[in-house]
Amino acid sequence: MMEEFNRLVAQQMDTMDRLLFLQSEMERCNEVKSELLKLQEETMAEDILDEIGRMNKELQEIEKVFESQTVELIRVYHSSKICT
Repeated sequence: MMEEFNRLVAQQMDTMDRLLFLQSEMERCNEVKSELLKLQEETMAEDILDEIGRMNKELQEIEKVFESQTVELIRVYHSSKICT
């Protein structure tokens, strides 16, 4: 009877060890997952900032083109006005 009791206690202790190990592994994995999600968000933020920078450059280039077109338009308008 005592042997059976000891065997059951040993089994239960093994089970408890496995349970504690799995719980700690799950906690560790959840921490790693949180860090990965944070890094992913940071990477996404960097990508968005890069895209904003690219669009700002493109906007500046378009503004320069628009300004030169406006100057040319005004020049042509004044030329045609003088000719008429």
